[in-house]
Amino acid sequence: MRANNSCDAERQQTSLLTPLERTTLLWLARRMPARVNSDHLSCLGFVGMFMAGLCYAASKQNPQMLYLVNLFLAVNWFGDSLDGTLARYRDRQRPRYGFYVDHIIDTFGAMFLIGGLALAGYMSERVAALLLVVFFMLAINSYLAAYALGIFRLSHWKMGPTEIRLLLCIGNIFLLNHRIVRILVHLYLLYDIGGVVAIIGMALMLIVSSIKNTHALYNAERLS
Repeated sequence: MRANNSCDAERQQTSLLTPLERTTLLWLARRMPARVNSDHLSCLGFVGMFMAGLCYAASKQNPQMLYLVNLFLAVNWFGDSLDGTLARYRDRQRPRYGFYVDHIIDTFGAMFLIGGLALAGYMSERVAALLLVVFFMLAINSYLAAYALGIFRLSHWKMGPTEIRLLLCIGNIFLLNHRIVRILVHLYLLYDIGGVVAIIGMALMLIVSSIKNTHALYNAERLS
């Protein structure tokens, strides 16, 4: 059951948009100029997420910068999603290097994005900090499962990185006119509500996944 290392783990992606995304990425990989390689795309994905966070922070003074956030989220999707597809299409895979680079970029990207939201005042610092912690805990669980079980899940409960980007883009459009929302008699930041929902959802994913992984490993290494 156990893979030699997490880079050999079977990749599982079952999010809502996976079939469409795979077809689109393969179409793009076939048409990518030879001079563009996976490293270029990984760097582009990193820059996209950094700029999205920067534009979030800048939108405190100019809310129109939220449109640029959406643009750079699209840039991030292009680079982050296409780099691995291009490597596999050209048979230029580097499993350990690719695994590390891809996920360390995701780590910094989450910090840029959530940090930008907090700096702009769209999300309170406590919600942002807790959201980042739960995100990292879920990511750690996925990495541990990849090593121990040989299965690396790129999505949970039909939600993956692409779906999250789309939700953020939609939220950013609403944010232009609805920064504050009323629930019963109380007023809350729109992204505090979204952040709390995300925290609860990811926490549930983490708990369920941890129980299932522990059960699978216990049965695989049951003591006689």
